[in-house]
Amino acid sequence: MKISRLAVPESQTLPEDVQALFSKAEDKLGFIPNVMQIFSLRPQHLMAWRNHYELLMRGESELTLAQREMIAVTVSSVNRCYYCSTTHPAFLRLELAKENRDSHIATELQFAPLDAEITSAEKAMLEFAIQVTKSSDTLSSSDLEPLRAHGFSDAAIFDIAEVAAMFNFTNRLMNALGGKPNLEYQNMGR
Repeated sequence: MKISRLAVPESQTLPEDVQALFSKAEDKLGFIPNVMQIFSLRPQHLMAWRNHYELLMRGESELTLAQREMIAVTVSSVNRCYYCSTTHPAFLRLELAKENRDSHIATELQFAPLDAEITSAEKAMLEFAIQVTKSSDTLSSSDLEPLRAHGFSDAAIFDIAEVAAMFNFTNRLMNALGGKPNLEYQNMGR
């Protein structure tokens, strides 16, 4: 299966740091995510993107890992990103299981994010992420009030906006390059 509209480099031709990243992913997941293979066309860009991704999605934050994945799923759904709309529900299912929450939330967020069985704070978080995605130029201080009313600090609000922005960037790049998700994501967390 062709995974992109662009040529994807052979792993053995890539710099050592990229090969090490691929090896680590394969050890952890059992496969190399196609996004990394596609981005390896520009190795320095891949490494910078991956470091930023890890910081946002796994680094210190008041947001739970599941909440960050909720943002990823919702933004990717709004942007109609086939790649991320396939991969991030899988990661969300895994995180929801760790929290003993219903994994069907991942599917609900793909199709009707604000109707999903999530907390009111999470709905406010996702409403804001959707605003960042659809109309960031119209946001004002008053758009932050629902988040603050639900106890989100300024640092958490920054994290919500940054995760949404990261996925807007990645979604657009994967859409432009025709990125195809690994088949393994279909059954992850099920």
